[in-house]
Amino acid sequence: MGSEARAAQVDEVIRRLEAHYVFPDVAEKLAEVLRRRLGEGAYADVDDAGFATLVTTDLQSVNGDKHLRLRHHADPVADDGDAAMNSEAYRLEAELEGFGIAEVKRLAGNVGYLDTTMLYPPELAGPAIAAAMTLLAPADALLLDVRRNRGGSPGTSALLQTYLVDEQVHYLDIYEREGHKTTQMWTLPYVPGLRFGGTKPVWVLTGPRTFSGGEDLAFSLQQQGRAKTVGEATRGGAHPREQYKVDTYLDVTVSIARSFHPETGENWEGVGVRPDLPVAADQAFGTAYELALRHVLELGATGPRRGVAEEARQALDQVKDVGPGRDGTV
Repeated sequence: MGSEARAAQVDEVIRRLEAHYVFPDVAEKLAEVLRRRLGEGAYADVDDAGFATLVTTDLQSVNGDKHLRLRHHADPVADDGDAAMNSEAYRLEAELEGFGIAEVKRLAGNVGYLDTTMLYPPELAGPAIAAAMTLLAPADALLLDVRRNRGGSPGTSALLQTYLVDEQVHYLDIYEREGHKTTQMWTLPYVPGLRFGGTKPVWVLTGPRTFSGGEDLAFSLQQQGRAKTVGEATRGGAHPREQYKVDTYLDVTVSIARSFHPETGENWEGVGVRPDLPVAADQAFGTAYELALRHVLELGATGPRRGVAEEARQALDQVKDVGPGRDGTV
């Protein structure tokens, strides 16, 4: 890569930061760092993949914003964010990933389990989420696993949360630099399928890989008092981002907004969502499942509940004796 071409790439990253980064004063500092590093020759003798890695490290060195990244792709990138999200390749990616739902099942003892890896936009993931939540609606308790959830759409967080409440809840605000506007995030007035509802217990399983939209779910349900979080602190990315083309195989992700609790003003940026029940991430399932089974046994063991109670007793013995597998098995 020639020096002029590399300088042009750095200039394009800086242009996107100065135009869009949610904190304009931080954008100025980021520009200073990139120009200094370019002048030092830090980006001269590396290929595009190495360049992306170096720039990402430099971007995140200023304020630790993990949403700030220069990314190298094997295929040509779309023009900007909306184009990428609406591309056929993105739709196929969502489909091949089960629209972000890795597993949905009824565990022994009538405990529901939902493992999510990504919050794809509602227009893609909505039918899959509705099907999953309809299956889980009759469960006596729910384990919502976001330990591998790397983020996604705020709208899908709202959709999922709606299945877990009985009335609309104002759970988050998002401030956008463009237009200096603040959007209130509410659960929805209607969802397809059946709701799990707002009274049965929910445990959210978290870990150091939980990021962005996955953290939104954990934080919002925790702050509402709707769920208990179990596991380890999450990665700490509370800034919604957009992606912008830099060159044929490079794009930069830029935080264009910030999320915060509507009453306290707090969020999880840089600190992560702190668990209510701190345990190692690989023990989060067993801890939560045991609590869920104990809840099921408190519901009684007569009539139609006799079989469920026996299931719960046997599952509880197994959890205590051998511990859980990551995938929700014992």
